[in-house]
Amino acid sequence: MALDRLRASLAGAPVVRFGDYEYFVHPITDGIPLGDPAVLEEVTDALVRAGDWTRCDKIVTAESMGFPLVAVLSLKTRKPYVFIRKRKYGLPGETSLKQATGYSRADMFINNIDRGDRVVFVDDVLSTGGTLYAVVKALRALGAEVLEALIVFEKTGEKARMEKDLGLTIRTLIRVEVRDGRLVERP
Repeated sequence: MALDRLRASLAGAPVVRFGDYEYFVHPITDGIPLGDPAVLEEVTDALVRAGDWTRCDKIVTAESMGFPLVAVLSLKTRKPYVFIRKRKYGLPGETSLKQATGYSRADMFINNIDRGDRVVFVDDVLSTGGTLYAVVKALRALGAEVLEALIVFEKTGEKARMEKDLGLTIRTLIRVEVRDGRLVERP
């Protein structure tokens, strides 16, 4: 996976602080700076290659950064998508979960997941693992089988711990870090 366009786009990613947390802003994660369709296509093509779509029934992401990724993946894989939302709709079968990241806490709500569903979770960034942990636990509690997690950016060294804690394969496309106020790729 060359990901040349994605790698080149790192240089233009602003870094902002939320307390002690350094948050990078990137078109794939935030739509800021302006998103380049060629980068989105490169990333989603790489996610299609990285995933095992043969057993997948539904693609799942959490609001809101994964929405563009999952919409394009749905088109490419012909699998339906589920958005875990921050808004409660009060629909039959809706389930809530608590999510905590490095910079926020939120209640989230799951609809359209049924017992026996085989799902692939997709997200933009693996940082603290708070979103991934909460979502996987909630999906499993609903009786879904989480086949794997596909994530664009791995920001911290939490991947190995999360794989062990969750008993889940996590595939990331590129490892990054904030160094001297800039987003850079790390080995």
